[in-house]
Amino acid sequence: MKRIEQTYTIKAPLARVWRALTDPKMIEAWSGAAAIMSDAEGGTFSLWDGDIHGTNTKVVTHKLLEQEWYGGEWDKPSKVVFSLSGEGDRTMVGLVHTHVPEHEAKDLEQGWRDYYMGAIKNLCED
Repeated sequence: MKRIEQTYTIKAPLARVWRALTDPKMIEAWSGAAAIMSDAEGGTFSLWDGDIHGTNTKVVTHKLLEQEWYGGEWDKPSKVVFSLSGEGDRTMVGLVHTHVPEHEAKDLEQGWRDYYMGAIKNLCED
């Protein structure tokens, strides 16, 4: 299993970036696909019409979002942790994705940049 770690600086207030991670309407705006999301601990989510789905395992509003992720034919979930901190109109997001299947790690690492965090950055900075 692989581990992916990435850091992003987004020129937008913390509350806006948090909403981009947790508000289904904002998720649909940056992903271009149907989304179900909750910002509650224990809440379930479904992204890209169900291609990615799982459960929020820990939520600290505006600070931390931990999720169990399922994708493709995975037998066991991977774990995604977003940690956020803000300073004025800048938000730092740390991303750690663990228990990533070896054969999907390279695509997932690029996918975070291109389709998830990169898309959030583009939406929030507009």
